[in-house]
Amino acid sequence: MSTIIRYMNKRKLENLYLVKKFSSKEISEKFFCSQTKVNYWLSVYKIKKRTISEAIYQKRNPDGNPFLFIKPKSLQEMFLFGLGLGLFWGEGSKRSKHSVRLSNSDPQLVKKFIDFLINIYHIDKNKLRFQLQIHYDLDMNQLLDFWSNYLLIKKTQFFKTTILKNRGDGTYTTKIRYGVIIVNFGNSRLKNLISSQIANIENM
Repeated sequence: MSTIIRYMNKRKLENLYLVKKFSSKEISEKFFCSQTKVNYWLSVYKIKKRTISEAIYQKRNPDGNPFLFIKPKSLQEMFLFGLGLGLFWGEGSKRSKHSVRLSNSDPQLVKKFIDFLINIYHIDKNKLRFQLQIHYDLDMNQLLDFWSNYLLIKKTQFFKTTILKNRGDGTYTTKIRYGVIIVNFGNSRLKNLISSQIANIENM
């Protein structure tokens, strides 16, 4: 028992688990012991364990949240904030629990939503991911060029394009001549934050 106590010093354990965000597995490897022993001493010292979802989030975001919300101060920021919330409320995906996602065919609307994410939540634009959905008779490479140039993003940020089948005669080529683009920022906490801000919009 004394050997375990030396390895599981409370201050060291708190530093590794709470400050440096090591997992119990990583701590066990560091001290050449089992995860069971690490979990035992976490319990003894009443150090609350992270849930599985929290552990996964920590693994994916070792440097902390990849966003920073600062309450809008200027009229311009307040307008962009309200506009962005409205766009996500009306056009955003509610099914996705782990990402902020919006689909639309209007280049100006999409650009404003990206401005909202960058200027209000200070995300890294390079971490955005995109996907095009186009009809079979549209030029995929031409549209990739258009969107990457218009939004000032890299083509490497695009997932594989989805080609849609024609459902009959119509005017879809004029309505969605640029295809539909999906904007995606994979972060569950930002999705939850935006959803809560929409839910409490009357109290802002």
